[in-house]
Amino acid sequence: MIQKILLGLAVAVVALAGFISTRPAAFSVQRSATIQAPAAIPFAMVNDFHRWAVWSPWEKLDPAMTRTFTGADTGLDAMYEWDGKEVGAGRMTILESKPAEQIRIRLEFLRPFEAQNTTTFTFTPEGSGVTVSWRMEGRNGFIVKAFSLFVNMDQAIGKDFEAGLANLKAAAETEAKKRAEEKALAEKVATDAAVAPPALPEAPPASTATAPAP
Repeated sequence: MIQKILLGLAVAVVALAGFISTRPAAFSVQRSATIQAPAAIPFAMVNDFHRWAVWSPWEKLDPAMTRTFTGADTGLDAMYEWDGKEVGAGRMTILESKPAEQIRIRLEFLRPFEAQNTTTFTFTPEGSGVTVSWRMEGRNGFIVKAFSLFVNMDQAIGKDFEAGLANLKAAAETEAKKRAEEKALAEKVATDAAVAPPALPEAPPASTATAPAP
């Protein structure tokens, strides 16, 4: 009896493994948001890993994680590594950086499982603002394929993308508003200075000389 049960379990495991192996390996997740700010502002916030703390949806998951920045300060070849109990370990490297147009990043997960994906941010003009699209694509390994049987990966990752884009939108629009106010103030000061009447020349000081004695 026990042998039959064990045999049945073995057959079930083999069948499940076979089914998992037939699951699609390639995947792609994308979300977009329109931001009322010049493209250069959100671009700079993505192009500099030091500024991801302002908007990344994963920064608050593990405040105690270690962060290491190497390579270039911003743009091409900039690298960011993280390591924490809650978020695992991994690294990101900027592979392509086209100002105010596109940023392509190699995303490597090292723990709790190994995987390598590509993340792309595109910045498309939209009226007075810009539409930012955040896309991740790659190939799932066996473990991730098995995990996807129970979790909708598009919804799980997409939810984080939506939160991150909302944070990016708030931060970029706040900075754009601040810049606009500073520009308006500077223009007002310049205008006021241009129309102000010229200052009158100062009158010469009264003579204090005394007449010579007769």
